[in-house]
Amino acid sequence: MGRERELPARRERDIIALERRGFLGPGAKERAIREELGLAPVRYYQLLNALLDDPRALAHDPVTVNRLRRVRASRRTQR
Repeated sequence: MGRERELPARRERDIIALERRGFLGPGAKERAIREELGLAPVRYYQLLNALLDDPRALAHDPVTVNRLRRVRASRRTQR
């Protein structure tokens, strides 16, 4: 079985699931990252950025991954 057909690891699936949610108020997302995933926000965003380039993540949740890729691309063009 090729790498593209495998599911992402549990932590990677949890990161994608967290990105699917909406957060109200400042700091709510960062608090959820710490409490639910046990990660520092900086590390979370490093993992998320790498995950966006992983074909397994795209196969797992194409809507969320493609949305995040568009956001990342637009931010890169603004810099």
